[in-house]
Amino acid sequence: MMLFKGQPCDNDGPVFQAPWEAQAFGMVLALHEQGLFTWDEWAQALHGAIRIAQTDGDPDLGNTYYEHWLAALESIALSKGLFSGAEISNKKKRWYAAYLHTPHGQPVELAVGDHSQK
Repeated sequence: MMLFKGQPCDNDGPVFQAPWEAQAFGMVLALHEQGLFTWDEWAQALHGAIRIAQTDGDPDLGNTYYEHWLAALESIALSKGLFSGAEISNKKKRWYAAYLHTPHGQPVELAVGDHSQK
């Protein structure tokens, strides 16, 4: 597998930099396995997210790959009607608030059943 400058890896190859990257990866696999999109549709969404990022100045060193993965996941979820833009926006706000209120070194988590916008 091709490695990019700045891409984290170990002796076996590329690794995730943070838990959220692995979670985003797993979400895409799970949604695909449920038949919610094809691999061709996923590849097009990811290519589009990368192209937009490069147009916006991303140097494409590999360290932002999962940011593109997440952007593609949001894009395909919207285009397939899996979530509304408002639902995605609300979830982002909740995660950001949880991040701000989580002590350093602790995992960031959303409270179960908490759907408020903090």
